[in-house]
Amino acid sequence: METAPARVKAGYTTGARSLASRAVTRLLGTRITPNALTATGVSLCLVAAVLVPFENRDKLLFYWLGAGVFVVGSVLDILDGALARAGGLTTPFGAFLDSTTDRVGEGAMLAAIALVFARSGNDTAVVVTVAAVAGSFLVPYARAKAEALGLRGDVGLGSRAERVIVITAGLVLAPWGVLQWAIVVLAATAWFTVLQRILFVRKQLGGTNVDQR
Repeated sequence: METAPARVKAGYTTGARSLASRAVTRLLGTRITPNALTATGVSLCLVAAVLVPFENRDKLLFYWLGAGVFVVGSVLDILDGALARAGGLTTPFGAFLDSTTDRVGEGAMLAAIALVFARSGNDTAVVVTVAAVAGSFLVPYARAKAEALGLRGDVGLGSRAERVIVITAGLVLAPWGVLQWAIVVLAATAWFTVLQRILFVRKQLGGTNVDQR
């Protein structure tokens, strides 16, 4: 039986895929390539990361501007894979580039957020942000490692789309002190997802010797 979180995730995943399908259908008639979307997406995420530390000049303006640019960049970074699959343009290098730039954009934004916390003297939030970075990077690694072994590793709520939502919500509400709590949620869900994937892989291995390297 599906758990409530799993049903919620399935619901918005279906909706997101439907919207992505419509966007990709329009892009198929253009000269835009998946790699161009990847490059544009990561560039916008980097711009967003540069904008956020300027919050000390105008919190509402720069947090919201950073959040908006980050969302657009992240959406493009998600659409590139869908465009590649729909247009029959998938390549090993494209998949590698997509996965790598996802980490770059997300890592840059979390580094910018850590800088904001450090500048305000919030050492605890800096440590939690570092934990969030590590967890966020381990989530896709766990999936990739599982799939390299011929297993599934896509369980859990802390996937890329969810992390983008949490970071964006934290930035939008940052002027009211919510950003550090969003990062706590991000770190907790990321590490919980890593644990879920470890246990899921172990379950798939069944009676095999799980201690064998």
